[in-house]
Amino acid sequence: MCVSHKSRAASPAPTKSSEHFSVLTPAEVHQGKRLSIEKRLRNGKALRKRVNFADQGIYTPPKNRVGPIEILQKQAEQRIQALIPIRYERMLQSPFDFYRGGAAIMAQDLASQPTTDITVQLCGDMHVSNFGLFGTAEHRLVFGINDFDETLPGSWEWDIKRLVASAVIACEALGGSQSLCKKLVYRISSEYQKRMAQYARMPYLDLAQQFIGEKDIRKHFNSVHQKKLDAYLRDTKGQTNIQVLEKLTTLVGKNRKIINRPPLIEHFDKTTYGVSFAGLVKKAMQNYSSTLLADRQVLFERYTLQDFARKVVGVGSVGTNCMVLYFVGDSQKDPLFLQYKEAQESVLSPYLGKSKYPNMGHRVVAGQRLLQGAPDIFLNGGEIEHKQDRIQGFYLRQLRDMKGGIDVGPHGVSLKNFPDYAKLFGWALALGHARSGDAAMISGYCGQSTEFDSAMYSFATAYSKQNKADYDVFCNAVKSGKIQVAKKKTLK
Repeated sequence: MCVSHKSRAASPAPTKSSEHFSVLTPAEVHQGKRLSIEKRLRNGKALRKRVNFADQGIYTPPKNRVGPIEILQKQAEQRIQALIPIRYERMLQSPFDFYRGGAAIMAQDLASQPTTDITVQLCGDMHVSNFGLFGTAEHRLVFGINDFDETLPGSWEWDIKRLVASAVIACEALGGSQSLCKKLVYRISSEYQKRMAQYARMPYLDLAQQFIGEKDIRKHFNSVHQKKLDAYLRDTKGQTNIQVLEKLTTLVGKNRKIINRPPLIEHFDKTTYGVSFAGLVKKAMQNYSSTLLADRQVLFERYTLQDFARKVVGVGSVGTNCMVLYFVGDSQKDPLFLQYKEAQESVLSPYLGKSKYPNMGHRVVAGQRLLQGAPDIFLNGGEIEHKQDRIQGFYLRQLRDMKGGIDVGPHGVSLKNFPDYAKLFGWALALGHARSGDAAMISGYCGQSTEFDSAMYSFATAYSKQNKADYDVFCNAVKSGKIQVAKKKTLK
């Protein structure tokens, strides 16, 4: 139930960049003015007088709230029109799938809620399906956040509120009880508190080298679920470029080509931005390569582009220009697959201000490096100039090399193992926030009591109702023909 309370109203986007990670300037820090850990813990605790836990637990819709259909249609104006029905079809499957595609909808709601204004690098689209396993540069398997398209600096509450709300919405979509929903939220928020308290006192270099490894993951899983976890870990390790080669390509004469599976995977035969797609990719690769670190540049330039195709991915990303690029080294046994993703302005920008990076690809890459700490060796951004003198930002990363996302459903997060995953979600979010923000301030505010857990659960349940109401509006718009969705048979 939504209860009115005095909250900070959504304000116009500031004119200055919002990318600040410390209360003090670098010059002040170097002059020895950084406050002690104890002082920052006390300052964080003192913020409860301005924004108490009860305030954090209340969801109040913003005045003159823009409807979900209007927001989605506004987003669609900047996307590939032929793919929008695919996006809507994916969002139609359940309230949770709708939530996944509705980061822009929730952004306006979060902007009107009270916050402590302790700045971190936000994921911007934090939900339970945006975590997974990935390989470090040393091919060490670790767990963490794995989607950064909406990343932007802002107050830490934005991420954790979107995360706990997603846990409730996903649990309800799976048929879970309210007691299980509460258990999930408490596990996420209590683990966030616990880890933030740990990171508050950790030396910065040690914090920079912290990762959630295989042993850590296993400790969080009930022995009954270990078999399924082992299969997940094994499958992720098997996600190599050779495995992708066998799955996504086929021999055409003497050469391999990406297999067409329209409309989800298909080669281009039209032009865009005034140039052919071949010309677009050539320009993109030149720009991408020129800004790589020297060792990665040498490695990348040993590979030759063989083929590329558009590949529809995710839910929220559908409609942006995403491609898979296939490269070969000295032989067909040395493939490299990179994922190209167009980077648009973050859905948080209207409320938190524009990024300091004019190029949105650079914004995404910088955010990923801050939050993840161990991005793959080919992660880098680039840009292509439009005819209208506008910049098209993009970023590239390896497609599947030791990467394993988490799906909500029978083959991923289920009602049985959801509690095991929940702690990992809270831990990974705390680690990302501690890398980029003031862990002592956040820890001082959150404390270690269950009052904070209770507040997060109250917010999550209230927002689940808002999401369900928005989903119903969306379903009615589909039924009335106001928005068009793709037919499932065309997507197989």
